Amino acid sequence: MSTLSAERRRRAVVRILRRGPVSTQEELLWALRGEGLRATQATLSRDLSRLGVRRASRPGGGTYYELGEEPADVDAALSGLVAAVAANGSTVVVRTRPGSAPAVARAIDLAGLPEVLGTIAGDDTIFVAPAAARNARSVASRLGALFGVSPRRRRTARRGRATAAGPGQPPRGPRARLQEGEDDGGEAR
Repeated sequence: MSTLSAERRRRAVVRILRRGPVSTQEELLWALRGEGLRATQATLSRDLSRLGVRRASRPGGGTYYELGEEPADVDAALSGLVAAVAANGSTVVVRTRPGSAPAVARAIDLAGLPEVLGTIAGDDTIFVAPAAARNARSVASRLGALFGVSPRRRRTARRGRATAAGPGQPPRGPRARLQEGEDDGGEAR
């Protein structure tokens, strides 16, 4: 199926839902057929998800499909949620308002950027894995432009940087300190 016919079908779904309440996917499929469009239930289900359609409860009981309140410019809506974008040599970190990271990460994933391999979201932080490690800074620049923030560059810390352990003891790196439990309040891991 072509992208044009998929877009045409989705526009028809939006028109139908704006006309009045539709309770089942079967009703929606019949309405689409009335407009000369055919779709399977699975295709319609994917379309509803992509359009942000949700089930709402009727006051007297039962449910119906309704369009989500999606702003015209999704990027603009999400840009207010992004506080900062930073990159080091291999990773991009996106900082968001608390609770917003999953929505922003989903938007990044759905954008289908070829230079992004994937995202991992916490509550207010997203790790973005570039498709190629050396592209982290260009990914950060692209995401910064997308969300309207200036990306910051972070220097990568040197691995195994030694620290003094005390008189007469050899220097210990961060791994040794962690294994000994120094950095986590003295509890061994």
